[in-house]
Amino acid sequence: MVGIKPHERTLLLAALLAVALAGFADLRAWAAIPRFALATLALVGVAWVLSFATEQVGEHLGAGATGVLQATLANLPELFVILFALNAGELVVAQTAIVGSMLANALLLLGIVIVVGARASGDGVMRFSRKLPNDAVTLLIVMLFAVIFSSSALKLNGSAGGDVETISIVSAVCLLAIYGAWLVSYLRLGRGGKRVEAGGKRADAGGRGIELHARVPMAPAIVLLVLGGAAAAFTSEWFIAALTPTISVLHISKAFAGIVIVALAGNAVEHAVSVVLAARGRSELAISVVKNSVAQIAAFMFPMMVLVSLALSTRLTFSLPAVYIGALALMTIAVWQVSGDGEASAFEGFALAALYVIVAVVAAYQ
Repeated sequence: MVGIKPHERTLLLAALLAVALAGFADLRAWAAIPRFALATLALVGVAWVLSFATEQVGEHLGAGATGVLQATLANLPELFVILFALNAGELVVAQTAIVGSMLANALLLLGIVIVVGARASGDGVMRFSRKLPNDAVTLLIVMLFAVIFSSSALKLNGSAGGDVETISIVSAVCLLAIYGAWLVSYLRLGRGGKRVEAGGKRADAGGRGIELHARVPMAPAIVLLVLGGAAAAFTSEWFIAALTPTISVLHISKAFAGIVIVALAGNAVEHAVSVVLAARGRSELAISVVKNSVAQIAAFMFPMMVLVSLALSTRLTFSLPAVYIGALALMTIAVWQVSGDGEASAFEGFALAALYVIVAVVAAYQ
């Protein structure tokens, strides 16, 4: 395919091979652990394909379209995992996958990015715009309100399932409206808080204009995007099918599977991209990748799945166990404290990553 670099061809072939092997393993009913491992690798590969195709399609349409596509498609593999988990009646896996994704991005990934970015800077301090971190915290606070009040309704009246669903539905609609309003204003400024320039240009972390140029023609890029979306659906189904027997064999909890395994596999590409950007000294872009992901999960994917689950036998609400409410609340405070002032040191990055490790250990014993 014209415009694809050699290493990108290799990654595309590797993703195709992983998906083919995962499908064959599911069809032939291989042992649980090999099936699960192959499905996990396939999920990571599909996530990269979607990321690459989204970037190429978006650059044909402009920087704003790239942001919109990333907002809706970046978490597609993980969204399918949650959907199939709910369809299979695995509510704990669905809940912990969403919570785990927020924790993995806001604590582990942000922590690693800060450590790498601080060490790449001249004075040991990573600096970035304050707007996006503060916007992400605002969205997290609104999401946290929905979680706390939905969970409180269930605690005050154990039979108030209908009330919890109603509160969750209204909260989901409000969150999506707020996210839409924020996304429009954010895209007008351009990614990373830099205003999109006239003439099809956008600004990089240093404020320099970058000409938008797609290396892959529009039609092949769209085909790749569609194929990636279809592959995400299949690999997610195989992943969930292998999850329960794997949990049994390895004696791990469903909470650990959602908070650690699903969260890390579904966000592996974003993790790698942001860490590489931080190592290259592109602090603004690295933080943008992390914060956009956190905002998308909290204010888009979570409420969207609450509404989608209305058509399924297993309903997802904002009601969560107390330990996860506490984790989300402390996560929000920690993110605001560390990144709200627009700078962070390696020490703060290590602290964020340590918080995620503590939550992962707690989940292992759930």
